[in-house]
Amino acid sequence: MIFDKVKIYDKELINKFLKTIGILSSIATLLFLFFDIPNEHKLKAFYGFIVVLIIIYLYIWYRANNIKSIKINIEGTEVNIKAGDIFEQKDFKVIAFNEYFDTQVDDKIISSKSLNGIFINKYFKDSVNKLDEHIEKYNFEENKIKINESRKFGKKQKFKIGTICLYKFQNNEEFILTAFSKFDENNRAILTMPEYLEFLIKFWDEINRVYAQRSVSVPIFGSGITRIKEHKNISDEELLKIMLWTFRISEMRFKYPANLTIVIHKDKIDKVNLLDIEMAKNGL
Repeated sequence: MIFDKVKIYDKELINKFLKTIGILSSIATLLFLFFDIPNEHKLKAFYGFIVVLIIIYLYIWYRANNIKSIKINIEGTEVNIKAGDIFEQKDFKVIAFNEYFDTQVDDKIISSKSLNGIFINKYFKDSVNKLDEHIEKYNFEENKIKINESRKFGKKQKFKIGTICLYKFQNNEEFILTAFSKFDENNRAILTMPEYLEFLIKFWDEINRVYAQRSVSVPIFGSGITRIKEHKNISDEELLKIMLWTFRISEMRFKYPANLTIVIHKDKIDKVNLLDIEMAKNGL
């Protein structure tokens, strides 16, 4: 059990408790209109009510620290935020690549432990050339930038961050591959905060163009090994809030029955205060 994610004096926790008190007070007021408590029992009833409030507060605190999923509404779109495995989600599943759409999983260009590496090894372990051919032939419209001839390892064709590439398997499982991280001369994934925001705005716009009323599941972008320049200590919760904020200000809106799901790795969910996000909702 986790009890340190949401502090016992957390502002949103107190706000939720006060709302609960308001409901209980209304019910108690109605009951007292029909039932009278004898004077000799009023003090006991008062103490009993205090004990009930303490139990309720502790329960809300416990739940806030152990909540694994929430649903919020952003400008008419249902957004699910939950712990889970992105590969088990329905419809489109988004996998972040680098700006070259590299596919070389060698723990130098792509880490085998990253979502990108897991995807390639899971679906293209012995046929990565099939994925390379698909990317090479894909219609990227105006999203190709330039060819980096000085790059010693990996692909040389560079793409705008936020560019997407659709891939559909024969079993109808569908993925959206997106150019997320930029690579420095040492093949380290890195972005500045303005570039991170640029990626998200471009990404939501691209999703709006292709989703065709199907649900889309995404990870928390930047949660892995990608470094955000001058924000090396930025948390998954902060990245999640930025994602939600950019989604709200974008033109992307999912029409029913489609929705957006943000999948958080099970090992990281205990570091994300979902109560704060649930209470903030459109205030993000």
